[in-house]
Amino acid sequence: MDKTDPRVVFGQQLATLRRQAGMSQEALALESGLARSYLGGVERGQRNIALLNICRLAAALSVPPSALLQTL
Repeated sequence: MDKTDPRVVFGQQLATLRRQAGMSQEALALESGLARSYLGGVERGQRNIALLNICRLAAALSVPPSALLQTL
């Protein structure tokens, strides 16, 4: 994977915020209403995530959507 790929950078930021919140992938998936396998793909930079899903994840993490995008 290209470490400059925005999908990879986004996934790393998502994983960092998830860990800071003390959540497992499964817990975040349940809280956000997204499939755990989809979430894993996003964190690995394999998925091109939609804006609606960014907002769902941000709400589940209790952060603004911009916090997920700040490293891009």
